[in-house]
Amino acid sequence: MARRTRADMEQTRATLLETARLVFSERGYADTSMDDLTAQANLTRGALYHHFGDKKGLLAAVVAQIDSEMDARLQALSDAHCDPWLGFTSRCRAYLEMAREPEIQRIVLRDARAVLGTPSPQAQMHCVQSLKQLLEQLMALGLVIQVDPQALASMISGGLTETAFWIAEGDKANDRLPQALIAMERLLNGIRL
Repeated sequence: MARRTRADMEQTRATLLETARLVFSERGYADTSMDDLTAQANLTRGALYHHFGDKKGLLAAVVAQIDSEMDARLQALSDAHCDPWLGFTSRCRAYLEMAREPEIQRIVLRDARAVLGTPSPQAQMHCVQSLKQLLEQLMALGLVIQVDPQALASMISGGLTETAFWIAEGDKANDRLPQALIAMERLLNGIRL
């Protein structure tokens, strides 16, 4: 039996992730069987077990991949603005708008929460650190009240996360987003000098 190369292993992992994203997005986690998923990927259950442990481990890896992509999109958005305040508020707004994107809504905001629980501590920490850095810059520029940036970043991140979950619940995302954006704007204006 020929030994698989590192490149083969990485390709197998990537294929499983890509297939899982597609299938979880279309059917949802609960309605996706491991047999259907591996058959669609043209791989074995053994490959899934080897790379992810089980279906739940595969979901966690898919969520981590999507979280990373979301963070890159948000960072690019805040970096693109010349006005730091607009960059910050645009980032917060975009995060809530992502709650309407079908893949994010189904996989990250519904299935992951139901199966994996709250967002992973690592993902939460990364989000809070990003917000903390932005808030420190805004404080240094005299645009935001002086308060512990870690506490403020944690509060804003938690509020945005819970609001995104609220937007994604049921079929009312389009109705809930405008309400959430008004509330977010009022909240953020409360920290602005």
